[in-house]
Amino acid sequence: MKGLFLRDIKLAFASGNNLVISILFFLAVVVITPFGVGPSGELLSRIGAGIVWIAALLAVLLGLDRLFQTDKEDGSLDLMIMGADFSTLALAVFVKCLAHWAGTVLPLIIISPFLTLLLNMESAASRATTLTLLLGTPAITLIGAVGAALTVALPHGGVILSVIVLPLTIPVIIFGVSAVYAVTTAALNPVTPLLFLIALTLFFAAIGPVATAAALKYTSE
Repeated sequence: MKGLFLRDIKLAFASGNNLVISILFFLAVVVITPFGVGPSGELLSRIGAGIVWIAALLAVLLGLDRLFQTDKEDGSLDLMIMGADFSTLALAVFVKCLAHWAGTVLPLIIISPFLTLLLNMESAASRATTLTLLLGTPAITLIGAVGAALTVALPHGGVILSVIVLPLTIPVIIFGVSAVYAVTTAALNPVTPLLFLIALTLFFAAIGPVATAAALKYTSE
């Protein structure tokens, strides 16, 4: 499994264009949104966490269709499905999701503090946004893996994948943004939404690989 993880990490960074496109898309959404909502610094600081979260979600979705596509094209996915029992396949899926998150999503989280400056967010809100992205985006990757498995055999499955994944990510975004809002106001306790965010990530870490393995088995038949 270590070899699989390192292989996927190398593939993620070897195809640098995909990573650059995701980062540029993330940046574009954050930069363009203020033109739609207005130049008010107070308004931008209040909704900044939501803007960053939505931008991150869309940037993650942009690359999810390639999670199993390379393996499908070179035939290694079929070998993985046929040559491994169900539990081993689920573990391999988890490792691939972890590698995809580390190679594609983590760079977005690293640059997110710089983008919050464009939204006039306070330092506490900026740090909270980065923390919630760190805790919550693995859940989005694990959810997206199920959609990627269901659409891996389709020639243009990106749109269908988005339709499948977007509704399931709503709770993650709600608790992520709520935690940031709680940090910037004294009215709420930020611990509660953070715990819910962690619980969602752990929940999808448990059922996501299993559901994805089942979807891969189904689509291969």
